[in-house]
Amino acid sequence: MGMYWYNNLDKTKFKQGPRAVPLLRGELYLRLLYLLFALFFISLLPSCQPDTTQTGTALKYFDIQGYFKAEAARLRKLNRLTMKTVTYNGITETKKVHINNWEAELSLFIGSDINKPAWKDSYTIQSSGDITIYRAKTFEVKTQVVIINKKDNKVKSVLIYNSTPKNILFGIDVNINRTKEKLTYFPDSIYIIQKFQKVRLLDANRYTIKGSLN
Repeated sequence: MGMYWYNNLDKTKFKQGPRAVPLLRGELYLRLLYLLFALFFISLLPSCQPDTTQTGTALKYFDIQGYFKAEAARLRKLNRLTMKTVTYNGITETKKVHINNWEAELSLFIGSDINKPAWKDSYTIQSSGDITIYRAKTFEVKTQVVIINKKDNKVKSVLIYNSTPKNILFGIDVNINRTKEKLTYFPDSIYIIQKFQKVRLLDANRYTIKGSLN
């Protein structure tokens, strides 16, 4: 097995006299160079990945990512039928479906994680009774507001407001694509995804996904 590369070489190169040797060496050199480049690229991958949730320390804010990943696993195990209604620009369709990939279904919720290292000081925390509100200090982060309602330390509802981060240049927001999302979740009851998208010079698009978990 260790000589596989040798057995697959074009052995006619060895029959071409002395000039074949430099050609073979050059080919092996290029292969080695490509291998070294690939290893170097792989070693850089961790540093090229986007910010992830804080690890190794206590999370500063509610663990949205962890909560919804756990919910996705729980719902997958329950394997219930879901009454799903999709409305796109006023056109509505309703079906009973089995959702096999709950992480994909709840991906907008999971992606609203506010415990990214770069955002660790980006939110204010306001608590009143069973409700905790996390509010962004700046428009430069995607997730602007998270409202968690708990009772007896159990989540009763989650409400999330997302919007395209502003990209300010000379005092003007230069983003051509504006997106707003409202995500609502009541465990074992309902989830709602409301999305508004406006691309400059084009018509706006609105869609709503509503899933009944009863």
